[in-house]
Amino acid sequence: MARFAVSTMAYTTLLVYMLVAAPHVDASITCDEVTSLLTPCISYAILGGTVPPACCEGIKAVHAASTTIEDHRATCSCIMDGISKIPGINYELVGTLPETCGTTCTYKITPTTDCSK
Repeated sequence: MARFAVSTMAYTTLLVYMLVAAPHVDASITCDEVTSLLTPCISYAILGGTVPPACCEGIKAVHAASTTIEDHRATCSCIMDGISKIPGINYELVGTLPETCGTTCTYKITPTTDCSK
């Protein structure tokens, strides 16, 4: 029960932060869109288990929408800003998501990822 409460609180914190305080960048995909598409991944990133199909759909959609270097940097920054606010994130699980979902990612999400590169 406590673990569920943490994941619910983490989800709420992430969503509020990303919708209100996320920086604006010029890219073809917005941070709001990234947030919406990747929100289904939060429970897996904290608790593990089975990856929700909506998570994989979101990851593939973000990948498809990120077509330029600026897009990649913007989505990376958005993800890093949001994920850093979620207590209990398991970066090893996050790192498995692209392959598990049958896609690729141009950057690996770790606590020290530098999105400017």
